[in-house]
Amino acid sequence: MTTLKEQLQEDLTAAIKDRDELRSSTIRLTLAAVTAEEVAGKEKRELSDAEVLKVITREAKKRREAAEAFDKGGRAEQAERERAEGEVLAGYLPKQLSDEELAEIVAAAVAESGASGPQAMGAVMKLVKPKVDGLAEGGRVAAAVKAALA
Repeated sequence: MTTLKEQLQEDLTAAIKDRDELRSSTIRLTLAAVTAEEVAGKEKRELSDAEVLKVITREAKKRREAAEAFDKGGRAEQAERERAEGEVLAGYLPKQLSDEELAEIVAAAVAESGASGPQAMGAVMKLVKPKVDGLAEGGRVAAAVKAALA
């Protein structure tokens, strides 16, 4: 079975052959981020699929934030490019939880911890985070927990 990094490299080769500039540049930047992560620290190491997934998630978040910034700055063309790059990266990420699924997990965690009020947010987040790691963005999770405790 191929690793996620190998899959990215294969997809890069295919995108270059297909002359798909958007896809090839996005994958190229993502592979550069993976390589940078591998050589960070004292020793070079090979990243696991979970670590590569975290890098891809971080890159996708950068694209979302850049698209928002370009929208606010009145640069719709660049914002659209960032969104398109985000869509390419989304193909490598696991399917995100729906709002309903996230609300169910949060409600179960609130019931399990017996928490009430906003001061218990940390305890609930501690229970929810491992269950939704990689399946929901941190901001969404925090908002759902805050709404459940309000």
